[in-house]
Amino acid sequence: MTIEKSASRPAEEPLNPTELACFERDGFLIQRGLADKARCEALAAIVDASLNPALAPLEYEADVHYPGAPDSREAQGGLTPRRLLHAYTRHPLFREWAGSEAVVSRLRQLMHSREILLSQNHHNCIMTKHPGFSSMTSWHEDVRYWSFDRPELVSVWLALGQESAVNGGMQLIPGTHRATFDRGRLDAALFLRTDLAENQTLIDSAVEADLQAGDVLFFHCKTYHAAGKNSSDTVKRSLVFTYRTPDNRPIPSTRSGFYQDVPVGGK
Repeated sequence: MTIEKSASRPAEEPLNPTELACFERDGFLIQRGLADKARCEALAAIVDASLNPALAPLEYEADVHYPGAPDSREAQGGLTPRRLLHAYTRHPLFREWAGSEAVVSRLRQLMHSREILLSQNHHNCIMTKHPGFSSMTSWHEDVRYWSFDRPELVSVWLALGQESAVNGGMQLIPGTHRATFDRGRLDAALFLRTDLAENQTLIDSAVEADLQAGDVLFFHCKTYHAAGKNSSDTVKRSLVFTYRTPDNRPIPSTRSGFYQDVPVGGK
């Protein structure tokens, strides 16, 4: 199933009650055309310049050992980038988008807080999916390796080009942000086990987040999602940041508290 298309909205227009209810129900919400063409082109140009040559810090496909990834950095395709890390400090235009009114005003509504902090420890990256050596990401919730007082963070995914099942676009399972799964339903890496009938029924309810350049996906950190390989002939590029509220603090001495989080959008 594919998420129904909706019209582009002015960046300054707030979320309406129906949209807020959809996020509460499904654990995600797509805003069409939230970033304009000029912004997307400028951001994409920075990403492309950072991929050729690849500018550190970055994560390679070979590092994650997901299905379809090269076995090692020394193998064919082993130096295929997966993520360009620390996006917030890479370029002023990334910071501008991360703290823009279009993003922060919606997060205030979704997170029920005037104060919003950007996490420099989670996501904060440019996700890339290259033809030929991209991997498949199995069903998971992002918060599985994060450490906060509460699992209540929201990620903001900006598509810098078309995203669909053909090039490894995201799929999401509605309502899973409100569910709790017994440990036996997850494998050793905390992905949903696909060999269990109860999980397969859930996976069958997933929707495709087909996106165009400028579309933005807001999704809860507990919403289960997955992505396939890139079968197209072009690189898929997405800019992703994660946010929390000040009262949802990272656990000390964990990865979630390593870098200081950044207030965005003023008060």
